[in-house]
Amino acid sequence: MNGGSRRAAVVLLSGGLDSATVLAYARREGVAVHALSIDYGQRHRSELEAARRIVEHLGAEEHRVVRVDLRAIGGSALTDEAMAVPTAPTAGIPPTYVPARNTVFLALALGWAEVLDLRDLYIGANVLDYSGYPDCRPEYLRAFEALAQLATRAGVEEGARFRIHAPLLTLSKAEIVRLGFSLGVDYGLTVSCYRADEEGRACGLCDSCRLRRKGFLEAGLPDPTRYLLAPS
Repeated sequence: MNGGSRRAAVVLLSGGLDSATVLAYARREGVAVHALSIDYGQRHRSELEAARRIVEHLGAEEHRVVRVDLRAIGGSALTDEAMAVPTAPTAGIPPTYVPARNTVFLALALGWAEVLDLRDLYIGANVLDYSGYPDCRPEYLRAFEALAQLATRAGVEEGARFRIHAPLLTLSKAEIVRLGFSLGVDYGLTVSCYRADEEGRACGLCDSCRLRRKGFLEAGLPDPTRYLLAPS
């Protein structure tokens, strides 16, 4: 494995609160981080600039941005301008679900990990706050691990075992915020809003803004987010 005596891993970094916390967590564990961000045609593109700032703040061996334009298939309020990002809670899987997004992201992370001769992938999936997203469930992550053994040369020829780490999977947003503060994450650098403007200012109305604000309030910690309209 590359990286000498240090364990190394590919860390998916969106530029949001959760993925920044995961990167800091991996760094605390002594992991040599290869950060991977995906430009998938998302409306809130300011999160990509946030990812760059987070890497500068927390550090990484390298940071790559890969472009896969999911606007070509649409089907999500985050990639289709004709669909509105909801500003009120919705029942069932919300329209901000992006079809196959985590599968595409993990596939890219897996491919890069195999090229780098690494076996560990980190993702900021959270089953509590994002329970409407089917690709944030623990059974999905276990299934992808099984797929990785079957779909890679390292898995077939070397019996390599790829591991997906989701350290935030069962934490509440408040617990994630507290963890991040203990790890020195500057959340003012992150962008979580689904409707963030080019400067990264949050709308204060979307589901992601409400969850983020609720997390800081319940954690009893200051919220550095620049909201255009304070979440209710």
